[in-house]
Amino acid sequence: MPTYTGQSVALSALSYFGVVPALQHLYNAGATWHMDKWRKALTLAMVFPGQGSQSIGMQADLAQEFPEVLEVYAEASEQLGFDLWQAAQAGPQEKLDETEITQPVMLSAGVAAWKAWHKAGGPRPAQLAGHSLGEYTALVCAGALEFADAIRLVRKRAELMQSAVPAGTGAMAALLGLEDDAVIEVCQQAAAGEVVSAVNFNAPGQVVIAGDKSAVERANEMAKAAGAKRAIMLSVSVPSHCALMTNAAAELMTALDSTRIADTAIPVVSNVDVLPYSNSAEIRDGLYRQVFSPVRWVESIRYLVSNGADQLVECGPGKVLAGLTRRIDRSLATGFVENPESLSKALQLSV
Repeated sequence: MPTYTGQSVALSALSYFGVVPALQHLYNAGATWHMDKWRKALTLAMVFPGQGSQSIGMQADLAQEFPEVLEVYAEASEQLGFDLWQAAQAGPQEKLDETEITQPVMLSAGVAAWKAWHKAGGPRPAQLAGHSLGEYTALVCAGALEFADAIRLVRKRAELMQSAVPAGTGAMAALLGLEDDAVIEVCQQAAAGEVVSAVNFNAPGQVVIAGDKSAVERANEMAKAAGAKRAIMLSVSVPSHCALMTNAAAELMTALDSTRIADTAIPVVSNVDVLPYSNSAEIRDGLYRQVFSPVRWVESIRYLVSNGADQLVECGPGKVLAGLTRRIDRSLATGFVENPESLSKALQLSV
């Protein structure tokens, strides 16, 4: 009797026989366990975090078990001209939180976790998505971007975003306890000729706003008056995903145009349009518009579910996205890949 070793054989049978005959063929050949694992892989979505999940010492435990982690950081360091792993391990935290460091760190961390997942025997997911910067990680893992090219892109992205507004003039805040429409209305009323808008729809009742600092502060007060439970100013130097980033996006497009981008081997759901990218031209346009457009994360998770996902693994440091997912759709089984222990637990979702 033939021995089937997993998803690759199942996919080969699918290609050769067709869908229903392939399933029957594998069943008859005694591949029941592998078919179940393959079926679960088809319902697995993987997501990648953006800025905010970084911390001193992140992935140290993972690196001890998986040498691929240090290999990823070494490749990033070669592109950047400084030791990125040292920055992630030694800090200080204020330095790690600078967007020029945070963006390449989080990209590297997501790719490193992805490699550890596969080295540990994790199946290839059926769908990918990334939160803001995490979309670059998803595109690397989907084969659309080479890692070295992505490192150069996110470094440029960080530089352009940081220089887009004078220091201290932009701000972001998290509004808790208001419906999306109420947040949008508050921003419209608070603008008064300046920029402030909803930029991250993270979970029901959790929306981040960004723009000119004075306008964000007005929006915070109006949100409280409208019934928000909390309005929290965020410790960031860049008001991401708002109209203040339009010029930065235009300059980033020059870098995107000169970067080789392939079609995705795994569907990647766009932050901007909440649809999978269908070709490289769409990817360039999506990454350009993402800089000044909202991250529609609630809709992205619901899209993954509507297309068959019933398990979701966050690939990278922290578990912010896994937590948000539970608030968006409690039917999803969630896991995360932060260290060997959490990786082992996440693997159980696909067993």
